[in-house]
Amino acid sequence: MKVFNENFEFSTQGEISFEDLTGKVQDIVAKSGVKNGLAHVFAPHATGILVLTEYEPALMADLKEALENFIPRQASYRHPSNAHSHLRSVFLCPDRTLPVIDSRVVLGTWQSLVFVETDVYPRQRTITVQVIGE
Repeated sequence: MKVFNENFEFSTQGEISFEDLTGKVQDIVAKSGVKNGLAHVFAPHATGILVLTEYEPALMADLKEALENFIPRQASYRHPSNAHSHLRSVFLCPDRTLPVIDSRVVLGTWQSLVFVETDVYPRQRTITVQVIGE
């Protein structure tokens, strides 16, 4: 069994911004040489999450509104400045494991792998991709 690891970085725009990672992850899987297996994608951040959804502007606006309603920025929190950012991340995963078949990540017709920035400021983010298989 082969194991291939690669990190990449990108910048976010700040609170509840989105970055489509699908193409970059597909490139890493192709580069890995793994034909069949799994790709595990991990965001090692306390205020960043990964979602599988359609990457479409109106849906991103709906997701932003849902996160703002679910855990509002202005509430009585004990943690200073960005408690809401951390709480949003608690309820959504910082990682996803995806099947790899014929050297490609398998996604549904409209699915994309999207990073959601929940912190209050733009950040430099790192993603770790580990591809395992044959």
